[in-house]
Amino acid sequence: MVTEALPSKPDIAHVRRETGVIRESLGYRTFRVVNAIVLVLICIVTLYPFVNLVAKAFSSEGYIAAGEVNLIPRGFNIDTFRAVMGDGLFWTNYGNTFLYTVVGTIIAMVITTTYAYALSKPHLKGRTFFIGIAVFTMFFGGGLIPNYILIANTLGWRNSIWAVVVPGALSVFNLLVMKSFFESFPTELEEAAAIDGLSTYGIFFRIVLPLSKAVLATMTLFYAVSQWNSWFNAFLFMDDKSLFPVTIYLRNLIAAATGTSEITGGGEAVQIASNIQAVTMLLTVLPIICFYPFIQRYFVSGVMLGSVKG
Repeated sequence: MVTEALPSKPDIAHVRRETGVIRESLGYRTFRVVNAIVLVLICIVTLYPFVNLVAKAFSSEGYIAAGEVNLIPRGFNIDTFRAVMGDGLFWTNYGNTFLYTVVGTIIAMVITTTYAYALSKPHLKGRTFFIGIAVFTMFFGGGLIPNYILIANTLGWRNSIWAVVVPGALSVFNLLVMKSFFESFPTELEEAAAIDGLSTYGIFFRIVLPLSKAVLATMTLFYAVSQWNSWFNAFLFMDDKSLFPVTIYLRNLIAAATGTSEITGGGEAVQIASNIQAVTMLLTVLPIICFYPFIQRYFVSGVMLGSVKG
């Protein structure tokens, strides 16, 4: 009995080269090279301001005033970091910012997810009316003075965390993106869960949300960054310095260092005034930079899932 040896697995790359089934044209190769060069240039242009910011934060005032600081710190100096981080109020305000960001993001996500899920159901009575209310607020607002009277006087939220986290608790843009995502969610899964005995809330919490991690992570990032950078509501409704977020602290620090600095005296005050903006911006953006990589993989897919319907 003669047995024939089984043919070995063909070399696909070799076959493609020999047969020419898939061959990159000169135009496509040129496009790839040009595309890579353009992307590298965009990365350089994007990263340069941040690298320059870090270099200025650690440079001495003489080199900064002379415009000699580019990508590498000149005259290494950390007097401004000592002045800022040695103040107990800085850490109090930093903790406030973390608290406001966490609480504000949780409130915003609860409101956005529930509102969007309800609006995604075609059988919801008054659906068009509720969507219209949300869209209306994108173009028209109550105004600064009515908002101040409502929050500070009527609700009594002056010097309260709620004055910071509640007014920006709902972004209509995020609401519409999440609504589009829920509309594209397979109805068969919800129907099967309903047959198994799950209630509407059970379907939402046990089926829909676990399968919506991408868009939830994206919306969480949007709300967290917005809340972290928020300062105007705190500036408007708070008088107690111990309740300020770190953005207000850093704003006041810049204002003090730009004029007659009250932090320190002599040459150290000149040093602080020269790179206070770089130091404060670096300290403010650092937590977001550390947080972003953990949810970056959800970012693009989350936005695309919620923005493309079909």
